[in-house]
Amino acid sequence: MNVIIIEDEKPAARRLSRLLAEQGVEVSTMLHSVDESIEWFQNNPQPDLIFLDIQLSDGLSFEIFDAVDVKSAIIFTTAFDEYALQAFKLNSIDYLLKPIDDEDLEKAVKKYRDFKPENQKISVDFNDIKKLLIDPLDREYKKRFTVKVGQHLKIVNADDVECFYSENKGTYAATSDGRNYLLDTTLEQLEEELSPKDFFRVSRKFYVGITHINDIISYTNSRLQIKMNRYNEQEIIVSRERVKDFKLWLE
Repeated sequence: MNVIIIEDEKPAARRLSRLLAEQGVEVSTMLHSVDESIEWFQNNPQPDLIFLDIQLSDGLSFEIFDAVDVKSAIIFTTAFDEYALQAFKLNSIDYLLKPIDDEDLEKAVKKYRDFKPENQKISVDFNDIKKLLIDPLDREYKKRFTVKVGQHLKIVNADDVECFYSENKGTYAATSDGRNYLLDTTLEQLEEELSPKDFFRVSRKFYVGITHINDIISYTNSRLQIKMNRYNEQEIIVSRERVKDFKLWLE
């Protein structure tokens, strides 16, 4: 199997390559920009499988397909919101959310192997996906949660939540009044329910609200530490794989 990675962050590309090697998949080439990728495709036979980041340093990776006719199978690596995920599902494309989990990666590789692309036509409408990524349709996001407090039900507004976090297999909402409420949901479900303009998943454990961020500090290993206005029970660290997308989200 001829596999390439297109990812502008070299540490992320190397990490993905190592994870694939652990599963017996050797990466032949790592590309880091739109221009470099176009030149490579123009001068090399197409690979069997591409692991493709959407946002590259010199533009969206879809620009590659405007210049060359890519017929390889594709697994996207992305931190975009559920509009992108919806588009991938509609187009029968697999995807991995950053930071990439080795178990999720194993499932994606198995799905590709079971797919047998040599016997099926790979048909992807990149323009449809690009449209959903750049200009998503308006929709209603979750604005409140109902939580149980003793024998009472309390309404918690999403705007009042500084961050959502997972702990001991539970998901909690930390509010601006210093309270922590146990929710009947998961961080994965919240990613589909909350506005991507207002909330961002900085790691597997934390999901933060932009209006409640008090400070952002450089941290070890090219990561960032977030200080919220009120919540201070645990360190909130932006994982290295999500730093770039987090900075884009802040803008």
